[in-house]
Amino acid sequence: MPDFSKGRCVLLPALFILVFSLSMSCDDKPTRVRDIPDFNAQRAFAYLEQQVAFGPRVPGTEAHANCLKMFKDSLEACGAQIKLQSFEHFIDKTGEKVQLTNVIASFNPANKNRMLLAAHWDSRPWADSETDSSRHNIPVDGANDGASGTAVLLQVAQNLRAKKAPIGVDIIFFDGEDFGTHGNDATWAVGSQYFAKHKDVRYNPFMGILLDMVGDQDLHLMKEGYSVQMAPDIVNIVWSYARRLDLPAFSDNHMGPVTDDHVPLLRVGIPCIDIIDFDYKYWHTIEDTPDKCSPESLDQVGRLLLELIYDPPI
Repeated sequence: MPDFSKGRCVLLPALFILVFSLSMSCDDKPTRVRDIPDFNAQRAFAYLEQQVAFGPRVPGTEAHANCLKMFKDSLEACGAQIKLQSFEHFIDKTGEKVQLTNVIASFNPANKNRMLLAAHWDSRPWADSETDSSRHNIPVDGANDGASGTAVLLQVAQNLRAKKAPIGVDIIFFDGEDFGTHGNDATWAVGSQYFAKHKDVRYNPFMGILLDMVGDQDLHLMKEGYSVQMAPDIVNIVWSYARRLDLPAFSDNHMGPVTDDHVPLLRVGIPCIDIIDFDYKYWHTIEDTPDKCSPESLDQVGRLLLELIYDPPI
């Protein structure tokens, strides 16, 4: 994702969650699960390593294709209803045409009370944050920037397979987030933009959470600017759950706005927040490798998601 954006956005109604809750009948209320499943952080970390082992997941490469197959096979094995949303896109920096694919996995599809969980799965083709400019054209492994979020969600899918949730859950892996041009926000989060533009008007999840760079060893998660501005109720809910679980990575401090996959969703009315550690010194460098990440960091985020899924805030 690019540097902090200075663009302006349209605000969502601040009372969205309250209005949503009041509009539901008693029969719509999900039955909460008091026994929250355990999050397997070691298996999540193995998913991170597996993605990196394919090589940089740059659209148009064999590594990208192999990782896509792994996602599809793994999510289908978890009992998800899978949709591959493929489309063509021209990369702004190179003019190259590539095929991008969003992976959409739906659990409990008949349940109209839906939570959206997302991450991007591509990795940046250029290590342009390297101090040595001769390395700028080397693709990055993206262990934290890409693989960490999808690793958490692959393990969440395993939990959803083992124990049915009281709500519907949609896990989306967005493609094409990470080959944007700095200074041009429209060139980032391409998969999310496509999904937002083509979503069914009837699809209105009550909350969404985007994971990005959530696996680094020194995890520090502040409240992201666009999330606070456009979905403050969701931020408050998620951070209250983090306090309930006593998760040390979650801070009440605020950070600036980040142009990321949640922004196109917010603009079409999906109250989605970004959980991100933007203070990651290996961002867009060849050093973004698994040894900079830890199962303990993945565990904090995974435990939070399972708490929200099985004891939902509706």
